[in-house]
Amino acid sequence: METINEHPKAEPTSNAEKAPENWTTGDEAMTGAQASYLKTLAEEAGQPDAFDPALSKAEASLRIDALQEKTGRGA
Repeated sequence: METINEHPKAEPTSNAEKAPENWTTGDEAMTGAQASYLKTLAEEAGQPDAFDPALSKAEASLRIDALQEKTGRGA
């Protein structure tokens, strides 16, 4: 008999793997934490123009990913 785990937090990384463009809240304004980290990464990458306070959560996440690759901060 196969056990189905219905607890949503049983696999905590499953939500983190969803593409930003598929987030239900992706079109909301980026969070304060995203804004702070994005600004830091943009400065470290020598691209201060990469920070745009008008970015959505999804847009900020994608830009953070790109800047992490440039700065070597990505996992």
